[in-house]
Amino acid sequence: MQSDGCEIDPWQARWLPYCGEFLRARMPALGSGKSSRTESRTTMFFLWPEYLWFLLALALLPAVYVWLLKRRRRAALNYSSVGMVREAAAGRQWRRHLPPALLLLACSGLLIAAARPVARVPLPWARSSIMLAMDVSLSMRVTDVKPNRMVAAQEAAKLFLRDLPKEIEVGLVTFAGSSQVAQRATLDRASVVAAIDGFQMQMGTAVGNAIVLCLVALFPEQGIELGDMNFGSKPQGRSLDDKAKPPPPAFTPVAPGSYNSAAIILLSDGRRTTGVDTLAAAKMAADRGIRIYVVGLGTVEGDASTPDGTAIYMRLDEPTLREVARMTGGEYHHAGTAEKLRSVYENLGSRVQVLTRETELAGVLALISALVALAAATLSLLWFGRIA
Repeated sequence: MQSDGCEIDPWQARWLPYCGEFLRARMPALGSGKSSRTESRTTMFFLWPEYLWFLLALALLPAVYVWLLKRRRRAALNYSSVGMVREAAAGRQWRRHLPPALLLLACSGLLIAAARPVARVPLPWARSSIMLAMDVSLSMRVTDVKPNRMVAAQEAAKLFLRDLPKEIEVGLVTFAGSSQVAQRATLDRASVVAAIDGFQMQMGTAVGNAIVLCLVALFPEQGIELGDMNFGSKPQGRSLDDKAKPPPPAFTPVAPGSYNSAAIILLSDGRRTTGVDTLAAAKMAADRGIRIYVVGLGTVEGDASTPDGTAIYMRLDEPTLREVARMTGGEYHHAGTAEKLRSVYENLGSRVQVLTRETELAGVLALISALVALAAATLSLLWFGRIA
């Protein structure tokens, strides 16, 4: 994926992947599929491979064709007719051999189609989405990660977009004391970059709210209501004009990490101070099979300072963030420097893939073969006035 709006300063050029092994063997690719054949490295196989043996017999046809040409040429030379000699001479031209070659190609395609080939192909109509949940609390001004946590996070996210496959949709959720969907999942990388550049910092940290909002964006049909979770599902009163909300649709939990069409990448530099409980939100993601890959940014001990030199205390809640990753089948990594932060996002971008599915190609291959055979017959009629 290209993120044309992202430029690298000289200090960023020193960013080298210090944690290249992170997720290299752990993060499963999006859309890896569930069947045993899809999990294998075989990209194509045949349901009826025994039909491929007929290709050996088809290989004899060129030899038969050459023998027939030689026999016809000898018979033509026994006549004194100039027309027959011209016809024999015409047999040496490339046009004379093109229709039979196309017919042989069509027969080969039909035999392969009869073997029912199946391949893993990308599905352009199937959505694969990544939701970026990024902390925009005031502590992101701290300069322990150069030039500061916010700028380092923005640049790393834009580099991540540059390396991501273009078929993957990306959405953005920002969170501090409140959370909001800054950009719905889209293929338009410029829109996501603009949303990243437009961060506005606030007080507070609502990590759980960010996770829930990502789920709302990924599963709009499930009727998840963040407001009900924040303020209780039973309001004390409502206007007579308000209509009662319909109950949410029935939901059946699935195995953690089993949903292969989406993932959440969560970046935070602190601990929850408001909103939905972080582990309760992680449980919701786990029940929907969504993996959460967590990046803890900044100082673990909590001692840091703002650009104006004011000392602050903001301890990174690593135990909770690690538990979020464990519950959902994701991964946790601490990025204490800009180099490590960039490396984390770089590895995440290289691991995701486009959703694929096993698709039988027999029908498409048979259609192409029929068209090739029709082209061979048409050329023979146009050039020689007969199908030969």
